[in-house]
Amino acid sequence: MVNGEPAVENPDRPEFESLTPLHPDRIIRLENDSENLAARVVDLVAPIGAGQRGLIVAPPRAGKTVLLQSIAAGIQRNHPDIELMVLLVDERPEEVSDMVKNVQGEILSSTFDERGIRHIQVAEAALDRAKRRVELGKDVVILLDSLTRLARAYNHTKASAQGRLLSGGMDATAIQYPKKFFGAARNIEHGGSLTILATALVDTGSRMDDLVYEEFKGTGNMEIHLDQRLLEQRLFPAIDLHQSGTRREELLLSPGELQRMVVLRRVLASLDAVEAMALVIERMRQTASNADFLRAMTDSG
Repeated sequence: MVNGEPAVENPDRPEFESLTPLHPDRIIRLENDSENLAARVVDLVAPIGAGQRGLIVAPPRAGKTVLLQSIAAGIQRNHPDIELMVLLVDERPEEVSDMVKNVQGEILSSTFDERGIRHIQVAEAALDRAKRRVELGKDVVILLDSLTRLARAYNHTKASAQGRLLSGGMDATAIQYPKKFFGAARNIEHGGSLTILATALVDTGSRMDDLVYEEFKGTGNMEIHLDQRLLEQRLFPAIDLHQSGTRREELLLSPGELQRMVVLRRVLASLDAVEAMALVIERMRQTASNADFLRAMTDSG
């Protein structure tokens, strides 16, 4: 067996790079349990489509790991046909163990006590396997934590001696490698997709981390911004509703959902990030589904 398929020649299998990318137009619905508020919020404010290239912008201690686990749970319950891979790069060993315990998908990891080349090997092996599966028409999701640490690893191992240094000591050549990784996410014409949701670390006190975020800002077609202030107020998920969103969400939501989301955003626009999430969480706990929540919020709003 190779990549889960019989080890036979398949001359008709196209190469990944030759496949035609399209805007995501098939939603990956995460809502699976009225209590999984993180999945419900993501479905509403930053819906994920097959082939999405999503950035989760996360300051320290803002709940990114729990958010990734909530997303993974939604995918596993609602889309058992999707092949889920969780890629942890330069991570603490206990975080790897926690992810293995709470997520049933394939976990690939490297820990902070390993060399930079090991981080790169694990990431590139995961991406190569995912591409081969997409070539066979499969839908694959990679949850990457984190794009920032992957960029650091490339900077330590791939930096050119004559390379131009960007702010914070990042080599201009080395940053192209994680860009190529993130850019592999796409929805494929006539079937198959590679979805990559990757965390980007901010407010760490590192100029290099800030540079990595600036380099990737705008390269995705979906962003979720986490806000530490929300977690300090014991609000989870700590998602900034005003800054988070999905490009071309009209391809993923029904006309009715889209219309109600426009009304909901108008209702929330006058509130700051903390007030908006507090209101959404309060109303979500009073409803069994997002459909009920949207009706309650927009009819009253």
